Amino acid sequence: MPDHPRTDRLCSLAAGTILDVDPTDAPRVAAAAGWPAVGIWFDPATWSEQTTQNVIRSLDAHGVVALDMEPVIAGPDGDCGDALVEAAIAIGARHVLMASRVPVSPALIERYGRLCDRAATGGVKVVLEFLPIFAVRNLRDALEVVRSADRPNGGVLVDTLHLARSGGSPDDLRALDPTLFPYLQLADAPQAAPDDGIAGLLHEALHGRLLPGEGALPLRGTLDAVPSVAVSVELRSAALMSAFPDPVARARAVLAATHKVLAQSST
Repeated sequence: MPDHPRTDRLCSLAAGTILDVDPTDAPRVAAAAGWPAVGIWFDPATWSEQTTQNVIRSLDAHGVVALDMEPVIAGPDGDCGDALVEAAIAIGARHVLMASRVPVSPALIERYGRLCDRAATGGVKVVLEFLPIFAVRNLRDALEVVRSADRPNGGVLVDTLHLARSGGSPDDLRALDPTLFPYLQLADAPQAAPDDGIAGLLHEALHGRLLPGEGALPLRGTLDAVPSVAVSVELRSAALMSAFPDPVARARAVLAATHKVLAQSST
């Protein structure tokens, strides 16, 4: 196993970094690359009780933690949240990740609260991620939902790319109660946002992320603003997929870059 700088933060290989890997095999890939934790992708069209059992066995066999399961995407026609939360509880995931195509509203707040209540029965937290390409598009939106729902197992997920592209900064996080942020999602990018609006932001989020430390986002500032919590590295990148078609090699490269950035952080 590579000799990485020591960090007290739990580091997790986000599901989006290895979307070409079946969720039942994600724990093996993470463990082989040296990650102590992994994210699990839930596809409602293919997930079954057998998938749940296979993921449980894989997590146990490879000794990695399921940091989160994703995604619940609230929409006008509903979402997969109930089934995903049940699966997250069963596999022992620590968090469920939710985003929303529905704007901030009483209906969204109520839905988020109900998912938190269900997840609480299994000791799972539900984090609401904001994305400028979705209806809950910035930190302010996410805070309004989470605070209005007022559940002890609720929280906001900050992705460093989405924080920057929505006009936020580490200073915004420092001004808030750090317990609002159970963990962080780390990715890098150029300082300048794409110049073609939502289409460019979507393409960057899905295909253009950079390894931590390769871009110009204030990763160290974000880490210092939210000390000690786990870090999930969300790195969807066409270039990375091309450079590292083998998912284990890709995961190793991402972990090495992540540890270099964490070593530069003061927390």
